[in-house]
Parts: sequence; structure tokens; C-alpha cells
Amino acid sequence: MGIVVLLVVLFFLNEQFYRRVVVRHPFANIGLIRKIFLWHLLFTLVYYLYAIANPSDSKQYYDVLSKLNIGWMDTITMTNWGVFFIAHPFVTVLDFSYEMSMLMFSWFGFVGFVYTYLFFGENIKEKIIVFGRYDLMTLLLFLPNMHFWTASLGKGSIIFMGIMMFVYGVKDPKQRILTLIIGGFFIYCIRPHVMFFVMVGVMFGVLFGSDKKLSGVTKFLIVLSGLVFIYMASSSILAVANLQNSENIVDDFSEFALIRSEGLSERAGSGVDLSSYPLPLKFFTFWFRPLFIDVPNVLGIFSSIENLIYLLLFFKICNQSFIRFIKKAPNVVKMSAMIFLLTSFAMTFVMSNLGIIMRQKSMVMYFLFFVVYYYLADEKIKKREYWQRMEANSNERVLQESRELIN
Repeated sequence: MGIVVLLVVLFFLNEQFYRRVVVRHPFANIGLIRKIFLWHLLFTLVYYLYAIANPSDSKQYYDVLSKLNIGWMDTITMTNWGVFFIAHPFVTVLDFSYEMSMLMFSWFGFVGFVYTYLFFGENIKEKIIVFGRYDLMTLLLFLPNMHFWTASLGKGSIIFMGIMMFVYGVKDPKQRILTLIIGGFFIYCIRPHVMFFVMVGVMFGVLFGSDKKLSGVTKFLIVLSGLVFIYMASSSILAVANLQNSENIVDDFSEFALIRSEGLSERAGSGVDLSSYPLPLKFFTFWFRPLFIDVPNVLGIFSSIENLIYLLLFFKICNQSFIRFIKKAPNVVKMSAMIFLLTSFAMTFVMSNLGIIMRQKSMVMYFLFFVVYYYLADEKIKKREYWQRMEANSNERVLQESRELIN
């Protein structure tokens, strides 16, 4: 009964949410968003069945909160405090069951997809068809691996929602300040270092993007806010790798990365020795593996299919035209590219388990997709404008020839 009641409440919340979305974004297809919700619910069930049969952090989070008498503020001192802090009111106060907690956090993941849709939709107006027949927007919003890792009680759903809320808010910080604050809080409480990468990416995009819609004052305030945050949160960010008291951050981080990598490798049988890989191969492994030659389990087969899609999309920007495009790209594109590269760079030094890689990269791959999507849309616009000019010139020549014949 608890699940049924929660589902009714969530459907009601969704309808209120949809109305606000339509008012602010007329381009939004509510029918599509409803399908995303149902698709995400399916993966909530899939992940739940997976968690029953396999070790899952979600069960540990729930057991700690349900069996121990922990005060809400006491969760701040715990390891992975962000998950415990956010889950505490639901588990301890509202007495949610494990299944209800999974559904609640899965809903957070769904909200992340809605903001992903809005982030893409308000910045890219062109419809792009890939692989001969598929609408790129629809394809990206229904990627199974992305839904699987954001459909449970844990870090994935929260940080995905936080990241997408934050980058959506950057588009219009004055009107979306509350969205920025909420999104930033969710990112920071789950992974402070990712918040650092996001802030650096935002500042890079603001400073070096070609978009002139942001005023000089707004740019200054964004950069100033970013620098203030980085300064105030520096201890928390460094504490992630126990570097807050380090005298040689580079060497100590290298040691931390090696220990962390070895630890993750031992957690499952899908370890890969990234420490011996050159940097380009580290990136390739993080972005596009497992592929079919890896396939650690049944889940790996589906992930391999999805990773092949990632790889094919990536190939679309492997040309000189993209280099010219990125040099003159607007701030949202440069922001997305920087967040993607910075986060990928950091993750490659501590990831050595394909299962962990599949889960971790779900929070950054949409930034690559956004860059690819924007580039393809820009190319489509350029081609259309080129043919329009050719048609105009052709019509002008016909008119000129007609005048000469009359004369």
C-alpha cells in the first residue's frame, strides 16, 4: 500500500511539475516527458530486482538509517553523508520501506532527466536525425544505462539531478537562482570535487564562450561566486582524497589514486589496470568501455551496445570542422566540454573496475552528448543557409537573364 500511495503522490507532483514546465518552456513535449517517467519506473523495478540478487549500496544505506537511531544533523559527520542526509527524513521520519525509498530516489533521477531535456531543448532548436532514422533527442533521453544507474537509493540519482538542475540554472541565473542553489547543494553534498569541476566549467564557459547574451555584470558575478565557492569549499574538496593537510598535492593525489584504483579493482572481477594505460586510452576506457570484448556479465552486454552508440556519436565530432566550431562555440558548449573533460580526467585516475566506470560516467556523458548535438545542429543550420544562398543567387541569375531577353 505504501508503494501505491507514493506512486499516486508522485503522479500528482509530476502533473504540477509539467504545468510549470509548459508555462516556462512552450517547446516542451509533455507526452514525451510522461513516457520518460514510465520508462524510468521500469528501470526502478529492474534495479530493485538487481539489488535483491546482488550486493547493493542501496540496501546498506537503508539498513543504517532504519536500524540505528541517528539524528538528522548527525548524518553530516558520516561517510557518504549526502545520501544519509537526504534519505533520513523519508526513512526515519516518514517511515518509508526500502521499496518506497528506492522509488523516491528514483523520482529524483527522473527529475534529472526532465532538466536534461530542458537544458538541451532551450539551447538547441534543430531536430537531428542520426543513424538514418532516430531522433537524437529521443535516443539520448531513453538510454537504458543512464536510467538504470539513476533509479535507486544512492548517489547516482541525486547527483545526476543536481548537476542537470545546476547547468539548467546557469542559462538564466537571475530567474533560476533557487534552482542553482538546490542543484549546487545536491552536487556538493554527494561529491564536492564534482561541484568543483562544474564550477570551473561554468567559469570557463562564461569567460571564453561567444554568447553575448550574458551581461558583463552577470559574468563577473558568476565568476566571483565560483571563486568564492572554490575558496570556501577547498578543504572539503581536498578532504575527498585526504589532501587537506598535504604539502605536495600532486604526489599525494597520485598515491591516493593508485590506492583507490587498486581497491576498486578488488571489489569485482571486472578490473582493468588503467594505471598502466596512456592518457588517451584511459579516456577511451572511461568513456566507451565495456565493449563486447569485455562483457563481464549480462548487464555488460547491454552496456556494450550503449557504449557503441556513444562511440559512434563521438566519431561525428572527429573532424576539422568540429575544431573550428569549438573555437567559436557559445558558453554552454564550452562549459559542457570543460565539465566533461575535467571530470573524465579526474575519474580515469581512480577507476579500475568496469562496473564502477559504468555507474560513474552516467553523471558526465550527457555533457559530451550536448556538445555533439549542438555541433550537429550548427552544421545543419550552416548547410541550410548555404543552400538558401545558392537558391537566392540562382533566382537572381534567372531574373537577370529574363531582363536581358526582354531588352
